[in-house]
Formats: sequence, C-alpha cells, structure tokens
Amino acid sequence: MTNDELKQAVAAAAIAHVVEGAIIGVGTGSTTNFFIDELGRAPSRIAGAVASSERTAERLARYGIRIVDLNELTELSVYVDGADEITATLAMIKGGGGALTREKIVAACARKFVCIADESKMVPMLGRFPLPVEVIPMARGHVARELVKLGGQPHAREGFITDNGNVILDVAGLSIDNPARLEAAINNIVGVVTNGLFAIRGADVLLLGTSSGVKSVMRSAT
Repeated sequence: MTNDELKQAVAAAAIAHVVEGAIIGVGTGSTTNFFIDELGRAPSRIAGAVASSERTAERLARYGIRIVDLNELTELSVYVDGADEITATLAMIKGGGGALTREKIVAACARKFVCIADESKMVPMLGRFPLPVEVIPMARGHVARELVKLGGQPHAREGFITDNGNVILDVAGLSIDNPARLEAAINNIVGVVTNGLFAIRGADVLLLGTSSGVKSVMRSAT
C-alpha cells in the first residue's frame, strides 16, 4: 500500500471514535486532511469542530462543518490528529506543519486523543525528526542559545510565521530518552510558547496504518 492509502485507512478507522452529534477537535496535516475528507462524507454526524489551524478550519468549512471557538466549550469528546513521530508509549513529536501550539491546546481539552499515522511514523525513540519549538520573535536568539545548552542544533524555519504570529525553531540532535522531562524543560525557557513534544499529554489511542491493516494501540495505564 502507498503512504496515501495507509493514511486513508487510518482516517476511515478514526470515524469510529467520533461521538455522534458532538463537537470534536481536528488537527492539522496531510493525514488529518484525509480524516476531514471522511467527515465531509456525512458532515451532519457532528455538531461542529474546533480547528487547530487556519488551514484546517478552511478545509472543514468547505464541507459545511461548523467551526466552533474553543472558548465556548468546557471540553471536547475527542481530538483527532497525526504525528511526525510516535513511540510505543504514544509520546509524539508534532509541529512539522507549524500548528503545534493550537494542536497542544485543543488536545489538552479533549477527553480522548486519537493519533492517526502510517507505520513510517513509529520510532523506538523520538528525535530523528527535528523538534519544532514555537518562539516569540524577539526571543529567538535567546531561545536558540538555551536549546544549544540542551544539546540541540536549532535552525529557524525560513519564511514561516505561525497562526499566532510567532517563529519556529526546528531543533536537531536532541537526545529524547525522557520526552516528558525534555518537554517541560524546553517550555520553561523564557520566550518559548511551546514545543512539539506531546508526552505530558500524549495520545490515548494510536491508529497505525500498516501493510497488514490498521492496528490500534492503547496507551498503557500508569
């Protein structure tokens, strides 16, 4: 199967996690686009969606799905999104599309986080994919120096501004043996909005597209 076919398969499987008549959270990225297309086959099955980016909002709106302000809600039944990397413990790196801050906010408000990904995204340890860090523009230099102290090699994402008006530093070379600890450490750097480690609040369910079908992986109880 091609990557697109694997993405299509996990997007279709994610529909089973959508609560009928509810407002759901929807992520950003190529795999999530397939999920939005699946929602578009019967947009009335949900009451609306909270979008994690302007791009996602535009795609949802094209199907007539109502866009809901997260501030109108107390929680979401489910959030569906992809990942750039994910481990067996369902910790992730996200933010390749630059929407990491809004993705993290929406995920924090969801009772269930369903990650949809093809098997190429499963890794034994995070860090092969550079870690995105959203930064207040005036703090870019300071944050970059602090990331170097953590062992990283930060590079500004050229020509890119987030939906929040900030810049992205993509950080290579990090040793991510404890994703939650590193997530907290980076977020404590003054000038960082957030980073693309989703470990403190990881996925609850992974739908992984493989050549032998879609595999469902649940987060272990701790």
